[in-house]
Amino acid sequence: MNRKQASEFAAKWIEAWNEKDVDAVLRHYDDQAKFISPKAAALVGNPVIEGKDALSQYWRLAAQKIEKIEFKLDHVVWDSDTCELIVFYEANLNGVRTRACELMKFDTSGRQLSGEAMYGAPIIS
Repeated sequence: MNRKQASEFAAKWIEAWNEKDVDAVLRHYDDQAKFISPKAAALVGNPVIEGKDALSQYWRLAAQKIEKIEFKLDHVVWDSDTCELIVFYEANLNGVRTRACELMKFDTSGRQLSGEAMYGAPIIS
C-alpha cells in the first residue's frame, strides 16, 4: 500500500461504516486479527477482541445498538515501513460526536492484523 492507496482505503472504510456494512469492514481482516477499543469494553466487558469471528459478532452487536452512525474522514497517516495506517475522523454515534482515530496494522499482502480505536472528548458545537 502507498499513501494514495491508504487514503482510498480510509475513504472506503468510512463509507462502509456509514452504511453499517460490517462485512465490508471485515473483508480485509486476517482471521487471527486483534482489535482493541474502549467501546468493546463497555459493550462486551473486554477491550480486546481476538479473531475475525469474534470481531464480526462484536461489530454486529454494536451496529444493532447504533441508530445513527456518521463518520467524517479528517485525514490519514500511512507509514510504509511499518505497514501502519492511522485514520483520523469525526464519529457521530447516536448524536454523540467525538474526534476519533483508528490505528491499523497490515501485513505485506494487505490483510489487517490488528486495529485499535481511540475516541476523544465529545465535540460541542
